[in-house]
Amino acid sequence: MHYLESLLFSPRRGTILAARAGLFLIGALVAALLVAALGPIYALVAVVAVIGGLLMVRDLRWGLLALFAVIGLLPFAALPFKIGFTPTFLDVALLAVYFVWVMRVATRRDRELIGTPLGPAVLFFVLIAFFAFANGLRFSRPTSTTLRNFAELILAIGMFFVLVNTMRRRADLNFVVRLVLLAGAAAAAIAIIFYVIPSTWTIRILDALARFNYPGGAGALRYIEDDAANPMRAIGTMVDPNVLGGFLILVAGLTLPQVVSSQPLFRRRWVVLFLGVELLALYLTYSRGSLVGLAAGLGLIGLLRYRKLLLAGVVGVALLLLLPPAQAYVAHFIEGIQLQDRATLMRLGEYKDALALISRYPWFGVGFAGSPDADLYVGVSNLYLLMAETMGVLGVTTFLVVVAGFFGSLWRAWRRTIDPQLEALLLGLGAAVFGAMIGGFLDHYLFNLVYPHMSVLFWSYLALGMSATRLTFAPGE
Repeated sequence: MHYLESLLFSPRRGTILAARAGLFLIGALVAALLVAALGPIYALVAVVAVIGGLLMVRDLRWGLLALFAVIGLLPFAALPFKIGFTPTFLDVALLAVYFVWVMRVATRRDRELIGTPLGPAVLFFVLIAFFAFANGLRFSRPTSTTLRNFAELILAIGMFFVLVNTMRRRADLNFVVRLVLLAGAAAAAIAIIFYVIPSTWTIRILDALARFNYPGGAGALRYIEDDAANPMRAIGTMVDPNVLGGFLILVAGLTLPQVVSSQPLFRRRWVVLFLGVELLALYLTYSRGSLVGLAAGLGLIGLLRYRKLLLAGVVGVALLLLLPPAQAYVAHFIEGIQLQDRATLMRLGEYKDALALISRYPWFGVGFAGSPDADLYVGVSNLYLLMAETMGVLGVTTFLVVVAGFFGSLWRAWRRTIDPQLEALLLGLGAAVFGAMIGGFLDHYLFNLVYPHMSVLFWSYLALGMSATRLTFAPGE
């Protein structure tokens, strides 16, 4: 390496040109071999992966950039090979972030680990998850997929500790929030594009992504009540419209205070654009639970700080009720309230079965490998019931303690801060998590092992909130 550096930075111009030409020739030969062996698409992915890996090892910020880019753009993409299981892009990004962070701690670049008041409760929640998993082995043996999904859940929760110890300075916190805002806007824009272009084009794009384990074909498109005669629902690259809706609760809740803040993290015209595409994408999902969740989160911001947002919300609801293009949405919403559509009736059946399962295994649940009883199953469109099924009442109670502690910390910091930028972050994080908690009554994306990117995003939000709180009480750091 030293010899190569001496050639590249030699005082002789001829030596420099020869060294660069040699490197270019070697790179061209390697690229040609990759294209010949893997094909052009896989070769490009391999080159990007190598370059990205080198950047991640060099600086943790590149790892975080890769992580949130995967969450927003390709959360379900997988590598085209197996190592006992098929690793996903998300797995690679998570492991890279963990590896770099552990190396920073081992080499004492981060000399002190930062704790938060929420840390013990989060750690206890992780321990309960491990116990529930081990306890569930009495009932059934886990598959390799179950093991991988559980490991992803633990890594997702562990991101709380990684990010709290990574975001030590105000610049670090702002950097991660900007990544989230950009990832959210990009995901929303992709969802809108997939929705408005001809469906044959969308299918063709999804078929191309099928090489990376994405569902392809016309079956990947989603419609209200799974009937092609009804309006199509936006999915983007999130596969499921309700998952996209839950994702948009988190990102739109964080974005809205940036629009009205005196010190937004991007220029105001950009955050207005971000919020616009996120709200439009959420509308196109036809996800009633997500709409209610976001309305609850935004209402919280209006009640606490920006009263004019309540008026804007009323105007928005009025337009939703009166504009002709929105009538199908309104009808779908009313059917859900009246318990008339098939999706709502199926949810009610799931709730009944979930309560029956919880009553049989109340304290520690049945674990993550499946139900021990043939007449019942694990799976319900409700965050809290699903958590109680797998981790018992103890698990869901600990989770609620974690969330309550998060809101308590944000409340104390918000009452204290006079910094408009930190205030916008505290309000946005609180609104986003509150909206997700409300949406959790009608869906399970925050704890479903099939959607690990949502778990990573949720626990990252808790870490962002605790970092913002710490910087509020210690502004000199």
